[in-house]
Amino acid sequence: MDRLRTHTHNIERLKAAGLRPTRQRLALAQLLFGTGDRHVTAEQLHGEALEARVPVSLATVYNTLHQFTESGLLREVVVEASRSYFDTNTGRHHHFFVTDSGDLMDIPAGDIALGELPLPPEGTEIDSVEVIIRVRREPRAAG
Repeated sequence: MDRLRTHTHNIERLKAAGLRPTRQRLALAQLLFGTGDRHVTAEQLHGEALEARVPVSLATVYNTLHQFTESGLLREVVVEASRSYFDTNTGRHHHFFVTDSGDLMDIPAGDIALGELPLPPEGTEIDSVEVIIRVRREPRAAG
């Protein structure tokens, strides 16, 4: 998709999500959605924005990511209390989290079979189930 069509698509994407397509939102949308599905932290996206000469603060990046998440454009994946990734793939799926590198990778929903789930607390219902499998790189064999 050429740059103008991508820009137009992002304007429509933001409007459809109920968000005003400001210059900063459009610039961040281009970084997020311009290369296919991906997982990104706020700090990573802020660094990419600075490299692309997009004048934006880290606080604005956080606010925009949360606005995109609340409007359904992104999905937040909390892997640790102090570490969240924002996922451009909003469909149902699970993740591998590589603890030693911090990489997050998709697992198709159909690749995990879940057994019986517990009954939810009274007055609630299960909305979704998300599995994060923590893995680490295998040590290289000494040889």
